[in-house]
Amino acid sequence: MLAVALTVFATGLCLTGLQLHAQVPDLLWLATAVLGGSALAVHVALRFCAPWADPLILPLAVLLNGIGFIVIWGLHAEAGDPPTAAFRQLLWTGLGQLGCLTTVLLVRHPQRLQRYPYLMALAGLVLLASPMLPVIGLDQYGSRRWLSFNGFTVQPSEFAKIPLVLFLAAYLGMKRDILALAAAQITVRGVKIFSVPRMRDMGPMTAAWGIAILILVGTKDLGTSLLLFTVFLAMLYTATLRKSWVGIGVAMFLAGAYVAYLLFWHVRQRVTIWLHAFDPGVYYAPQGSAQVVEGLFALADGGLFGLGFGQGRAATLFASDSDLIMVSVGEKFGLAGVAAVLLVTLLLVERAFRVALAARDTFVKLMTTGFAFLWAFQVFVVVGGVTLLIPLSGMTTPLLSVGGSSLVTTWIMLGLWLRVSSEVRRAAVSRCHDDTATMELPRSAVSPTPPPTASNKSATDQE
Repeated sequence: MLAVALTVFATGLCLTGLQLHAQVPDLLWLATAVLGGSALAVHVALRFCAPWADPLILPLAVLLNGIGFIVIWGLHAEAGDPPTAAFRQLLWTGLGQLGCLTTVLLVRHPQRLQRYPYLMALAGLVLLASPMLPVIGLDQYGSRRWLSFNGFTVQPSEFAKIPLVLFLAAYLGMKRDILALAAAQITVRGVKIFSVPRMRDMGPMTAAWGIAILILVGTKDLGTSLLLFTVFLAMLYTATLRKSWVGIGVAMFLAGAYVAYLLFWHVRQRVTIWLHAFDPGVYYAPQGSAQVVEGLFALADGGLFGLGFGQGRAATLFASDSDLIMVSVGEKFGLAGVAAVLLVTLLLVERAFRVALAARDTFVKLMTTGFAFLWAFQVFVVVGGVTLLIPLSGMTTPLLSVGGSSLVTTWIMLGLWLRVSSEVRRAAVSRCHDDTATMELPRSAVSPTPPPTASNKSATDQE
């Protein structure tokens, strides 16, 4: 399967070069060597360190990463730009898979990550607050969420997702029984309406979450705050199975969204674009809806099988290789290409949820659920934004969009998935073998008859 994924990547990159320049791209062998060599290194490490790992996760991730690289290189080559972005994406791909390999080698027992919940929370909060530093913090596109080092930018909020999810999984795992059973009941005339958690149980987690949201609002990184909030609700429901708490969380989100709408002009602008994208006044505004509307036209131009490279308008759109990467996929590969990318994403998320369902350890179950929902909701927000189902939020698409922070973080997350899947699948097979062995034993071996005692022996003799 890994060979198939690499073959698809190499073939797609060749066809893209032939479409644009009537020749095979110069970086074909370098790109194939980096993507294939690093993927092979992870594969070999899995055979020795995590032999029971899910065999679908790595090939599907390599396939998505390869498709993203093809689109990024093709867009910049079509626009006549130097291949700087493609080389950087290739560098980040190698570093990301190195992070995946390191995670597989070092995290031998994922359950041990729950020993440091508050250290994880502190690390996540520090990463979220780091863009507020006066010298290296970078303010762009209405938000302050980057760090700049000699021309290179890093988005710390991408890295903060991992320790924050680990903290939530550890805390909810420790307090799961208390949170599920101990709650204040709200009744009207003796009829139970909903239940609310006790603050002494939810206090530390709510405080950490509140600080994280305040930092994100302070840096105006509202997309990440929305993402973390929904992950928080998903993990809370997974731990407690209380739908009323999710309802309370949704009400809190709506109230916070309205406050953000009143406080920040770029939030109001995005809502206006969402509701009135085709209005001429909004379309021709300096930061209006032209980007989104042209993206919709590009999707329409793609049709069923796409225009290919060298045609269309995606290469001229702002952020066509990042926020609008799904638009570029739709124009170049058509509805079939978008459906294929979404299907591969669905398979990856499904495998993660399958591992979470099979896990016996509460922390592992919650951690895997949190990462799977994080990935799924991020793709939903991106696709919903470019199709005007919801306001555009400026998030990256995992493994597809240009950018090193998202790519490296996603590969580290995949390393945790692979390690967890190996532990869970090995335990499930061991249980199955034990059950089979028990069923095959004779009845006397399973529940042997106790030897007669002196009293019942005498009774037997008398009879």
